Amino acid sequence: MEMVPSEENQLVPKEGMFWSCRQSIFNEMKKRFSQIENASEEPRVLCIVQDTTNAKTVNERLTLNLPASTTLSKLFEDVAHKASYVNGTFDLAWGKTGDMGSLDPSSETSLTESGFEPGKRNFLQLTDKDGEQPQIASDESGTAGSSGLDDSSQERFIGPLPRDGTVGCSSDYSSPSYSYSSILNKSDTGYVGLVNQAMTCYLNSLLQTLFMTPEFRNALYNWEFEESEEDPVTSIPYQLQRLFLLLQTSKKRAIETTDVTRSFGWDSSEAWQQHDVQELCRVMFDALEQKWKQTEQQQFSPLTADLINQLYQGKLKDYVRCLECGYESWRIDTYLDIPLVIRPFGASQAYGSVEEALQAFVQPETLDGANQYFCERCKKKCDARKGLRFLHFPYLLTLQLKRFDFDYTTMHRIKLNDRMSFPEELDMGPFIDVEDEKSPQTESCTDSGAENEGSCHSDQMCNDFSADDGVDEGICLDSASSTERVLKPKSSLTFELFSVMVHSGSAAGGHYYACIKSFSDGQWYSFNDQHVSKITQEDIRKTYGGSSGSRGYYSSAFASSTNAYMLIYRLKDPTRNAKYLDCEDFPEHIKHLVQREKESEEQEKRQREIERNTCKIKLFCMHPVKMMTMMENKLEVHKDKTLREATEMAYKLMELDGVVPLDCCRLVKYDEFHEYLERSYEGEDDTPMGLLLGGVKSSYMFDLLLETRRAEQVFQPYKPGEVMVKVHVVDLKTDTIAPPVSIRAYLNQSITEFKQLIAQATELSAETMRVVLERCYNDLRLLYVPNKTLKAEGFFRSNKVFVESSESPDHQVTFTDSLLWKLLDRHGNTIRLFVSLPVQSPGTNRTICQKVGGETEFSEGSKGNRNSVEAILEESTEKLKNLSLQQQQCSSTSDSQKTSDTSDFEHIETPSPSQEPDSSSISAVVAVDNRELENRIRAAGGGVAYSDPETQFPGEERSDSEVNNDRSTSSVDSDILSSSHSSDTLCNADSGPIQLANGLDSHSITSSRRSKANEGKKETWDTAEEDSGTDSEYDENGKSKAESYYLYFRAEPYAQEDGSGEGGQKCVLVHVDKRITLSAFKQNLEPFVGVTSTQFKVFRVYANNQEFESVRLNETLSSFSDDNKVTIRLGRALKKGEYRVKVYQLLVNDAEPCKFLVDTVFAKGMTVKQSKEELMPQLKDQCKLDLNIDKFRLRKKTWKNPGTVFLDYHVYEEDINISSNWEVFLEVLDGPEKMKSMSQLAVLTRRWTPAQMKLEPFQEVVLESSSVEELKEKLSEISGIPLENLEFAKGRGTFPCDISVLEIHQDLDWNPKVSTLNVWPLYICDDGAVVFYRDSTEEPMEQSEDERNELMKKESSRLLKTGHRVSYSPRKEKALKIYLDGGPVKDPGQD
Repeated sequence: MEMVPSEENQLVPKEGMFWSCRQSIFNEMKKRFSQIENASEEPRVLCIVQDTTNAKTVNERLTLNLPASTTLSKLFEDVAHKASYVNGTFDLAWGKTGDMGSLDPSSETSLTESGFEPGKRNFLQLTDKDGEQPQIASDESGTAGSSGLDDSSQERFIGPLPRDGTVGCSSDYSSPSYSYSSILNKSDTGYVGLVNQAMTCYLNSLLQTLFMTPEFRNALYNWEFEESEEDPVTSIPYQLQRLFLLLQTSKKRAIETTDVTRSFGWDSSEAWQQHDVQELCRVMFDALEQKWKQTEQQQFSPLTADLINQLYQGKLKDYVRCLECGYESWRIDTYLDIPLVIRPFGASQAYGSVEEALQAFVQPETLDGANQYFCERCKKKCDARKGLRFLHFPYLLTLQLKRFDFDYTTMHRIKLNDRMSFPEELDMGPFIDVEDEKSPQTESCTDSGAENEGSCHSDQMCNDFSADDGVDEGICLDSASSTERVLKPKSSLTFELFSVMVHSGSAAGGHYYACIKSFSDGQWYSFNDQHVSKITQEDIRKTYGGSSGSRGYYSSAFASSTNAYMLIYRLKDPTRNAKYLDCEDFPEHIKHLVQREKESEEQEKRQREIERNTCKIKLFCMHPVKMMTMMENKLEVHKDKTLREATEMAYKLMELDGVVPLDCCRLVKYDEFHEYLERSYEGEDDTPMGLLLGGVKSSYMFDLLLETRRAEQVFQPYKPGEVMVKVHVVDLKTDTIAPPVSIRAYLNQSITEFKQLIAQATELSAETMRVVLERCYNDLRLLYVPNKTLKAEGFFRSNKVFVESSESPDHQVTFTDSLLWKLLDRHGNTIRLFVSLPVQSPGTNRTICQKVGGETEFSEGSKGNRNSVEAILEESTEKLKNLSLQQQQCSSTSDSQKTSDTSDFEHIETPSPSQEPDSSSISAVVAVDNRELENRIRAAGGGVAYSDPETQFPGEERSDSEVNNDRSTSSVDSDILSSSHSSDTLCNADSGPIQLANGLDSHSITSSRRSKANEGKKETWDTAEEDSGTDSEYDENGKSKAESYYLYFRAEPYAQEDGSGEGGQKCVLVHVDKRITLSAFKQNLEPFVGVTSTQFKVFRVYANNQEFESVRLNETLSSFSDDNKVTIRLGRALKKGEYRVKVYQLLVNDAEPCKFLVDTVFAKGMTVKQSKEELMPQLKDQCKLDLNIDKFRLRKKTWKNPGTVFLDYHVYEEDINISSNWEVFLEVLDGPEKMKSMSQLAVLTRRWTPAQMKLEPFQEVVLESSSVEELKEKLSEISGIPLENLEFAKGRGTFPCDISVLEIHQDLDWNPKVSTLNVWPLYICDDGAVVFYRDSTEEPMEQSEDERNELMKKESSRLLKTGHRVSYSPRKEKALKIYLDGGPVKDPGQD
């Protein structure tokens, strides 16, 4: 025996040495496998390493996911491999600790022992070692091979790219580990991408696949479009033909698909619909087939007419065979694709490959037991075998991997991400059926309707098959007769893969792209919308799906969401495999189309070139005719056009031809935001605009203004560095502020020089001039230091100043106390409001008004008697003043006695107390005087009406019938009588005008009211405190804080442009200080409304015409702005502490349990019983409900749910929280009120009777505690159900908690194991909860299928009407349709 030395230098047999080596290798492998197995189970440590050794790498991160048992020395090796550094030339330190301690590169301690935390991110920093940078590892250094990292981490992945400039599908499913090979231009790949319109990635993937199919593309090119027969816009084949030509000949990187989708009849909304690519394939093939069959070219190109069937259609047999006698019934079906199951229903493992799924597809199913088949020959039910057999495979084989499924556990759609491999070459020979060809007779045959009669076997022929199932042999059936069919070898059924359509995402949404092999060079490409790139076979394999390791049933939840969805194979047949047509081989009609497309593309290119050289800038012009308004437009001028040519273009654009001569216009640089003229362009008429504007830009930081002048004027030069100042001249004598005059100044000018400049422009005296700068809103600054510069005073590009030059003593007063400041302050705080007044109240047949803002003007019919009417008015005013003095003397001591019936206004405190006369007598005197004055005015010369230079309010004459038919909510009417004093008057808060007897002062139209909060006014209920949620705006003396300023009010009639003011609707244009309170604002409006402020309401109108009532009288109008709209409506306004409440009737057993009754008012401090007393007359008058106060209750309303029962002694705002626009339920009681205490609990109960499938009416049960036992006892008492058999459940959802009688028995949580009602899962803590109860011994009624279906229909209809059954419903998917007639037909009855 031959001896050899061993490791111990001892001689051993050679054979023993062999087995010794083998055993050691086996032990080593076993050790490695054990390590791998343990590593998969042990926790892992995520290390994030920042390379700080280089400025270029400082922002990069290296990520390593290592087992927790990895040693520090191994960590250094892995980092060296990952960073391509030589191990030992760098250090690693903790990245987020203060000490920055370094790790030991030679340590053998594990990561967890060294302080690393599994399951968390551990940050490290890669630093220099001994001050020297790490050495770069060369290919020969061997470091690359020293790493234990998985090589797969370095491999490239194929996946979706973020698409610049387009919107993806529901989301872009991108991952850092998924990156393309370098993105190549069209010149490198030779292919053009498709632009994603929004969510059309599924369409792009299919179009690129069809384009890369030579047989389909060539057949489409051979088809010729006849424009005389069809509109090219709606022709699907023609638009596909154009698209394919552009994909083949265009020089663009990507082209649009909008013309194709337009031919489908889609609008822009379809681009935002996600669809399935397989669904699109079927629908589009059907549309193409229909279009081609409609053409007259079938005899010219029979292949084109039946192209889809010739390329994609296969045949299969659907059969059932009796296992006792061999009798078989079958039919032939056609298919365009084969759906392959990923994971069988109920299985925990998926099929591993396409071949395995195909084998399962043709695997027969045994029908036995309850599923036995009735055999026509045996005349009985027998065991049978049911299955499918392929008879013919198409030339282009389409396989759909059914990755979308439905999870019956969660009741949601899911995506199966399990791994399923597919071969590059697929042999379909084992799956073809030859058994029928061996036996030319079958027992029974039916036809699917898609197959021709001649290709179906003879009917009613008999043949006995053996009970044994033999293995099918490979065969392909062609279109020849059955006697001529021949067997083909399996090699003729070899298919090669050329397209993989990939889906990335979930069942809710995702992204499609296609991986396609070119038949020209065999190279694989990724077509991802507009991106086209080269990929490899390894990239294709990564679309198999799945994940490493086995996770059982939920494996797909942890797998990659990017995987293959549709596979397309082509039969390998050299006699049929076509090549792509080259341009020189195109048919003539295609060559003409190519030429037209090239010309169109060149035209687009030229247009884009023009666009790139066109300056687009905002253009403004103060039009000299159109009401001097600033007009805006966009000037588009080529960069080579001169300033003179641009001015002419702007002149035409602003339509100034015939208005202003062209030589009276010029373009200047303008800043719209600051309203600042930056500079003019003197002497630069021939300068190109591109040079003047600083080049062609997407946007400019400035604008252009087309400035105009009169013929006698000269343009003022505007130089850079100047500032523009708008100067407003103030006239203290007339209290007016003139429109602005623009001047230009320099920032380094002094105030003295600036005043001289203003004096030249305004012709005012510079010596007595006061200049006030408004730096920002309401920030006024007097410029009084002569040598101070404008820059030091805060001047900027555009400024506003007010100037006053007079010798009035106002110069000597402190600026903030001067008349000038008060006038400017008023000007800055005055807003303009459009107030719509209500139609006059009933009982009115006269209208006497005064124009506000000047002297009273009369209509033409009264001009001759103007003096006499003025005399009557003056006499009447004196009478009213005398009456006012009487009332004023007696008003100060009547604080506690006065009610809102006398006057609802707040009066100024008067220092002279006296006895108060009877208010009713004073009112009577005023009324008599009013009637007397009216009659005198009528006799003197007709009615006095609002009058204005532009608008007049005519006097109204109303007949008795009109009065009786008036439906206004208020019957209060007051004639407004006043003297001819100017209404444009400022009144100081400290000095009040004389008051009239009826509560209005002699200046009520012309001045703002001064009031004291709650002075002389006793509320119906306790309103001493401020309204909830509002801070007091009154000072300690009772005067409004806002009214310590000058509060301005001026009103004038206004006619609405839209004519809505006609027909009795009047409008007033009000200029008012926005610091005025709502209370004072309403008092100023009283003369125009014609009733007291307590008898009308103020509604603010917003942009969408929604109206909201303004109710807080102590708030100011600061939230209002210029040109806001206000609507006045008649009706009692809320006082302080009052709330408007909507009352609904609760009808627990009606189909609609919530019915609106009335609007009412509750007040703070009012008891529930008092509010019920207030309600009763309203309910009787408006709702015909005559209720006894003890026969109804009020309760809380939350949405449609009844809540807490309000007891009669409860007080609002103390026991019951109340808010604006509150809502309450009114519930009519069958008997006396059972609720006596807040400790009681009112529960609404309803019995469920399973034997009758019926729900009984609601019954209220009042509990003394929250005990479940007490609830059961009460239910047992009212129902007669034994206590031990009684079960209950809480209702779900909104009252009345409707539920189908088919579901209530098993869907509710019956008989919860709790002892009290206020714990989980009941949480019954308040009145109004719904409780269902039943007898547990009662079984549901037995129903037939028809009875159950009928009941289901009734229940669905009932629940649909009530609308209470609300459940989550995902977004409804829109069906994918292609319209052959150019678009969907809309229902004319549809909105």
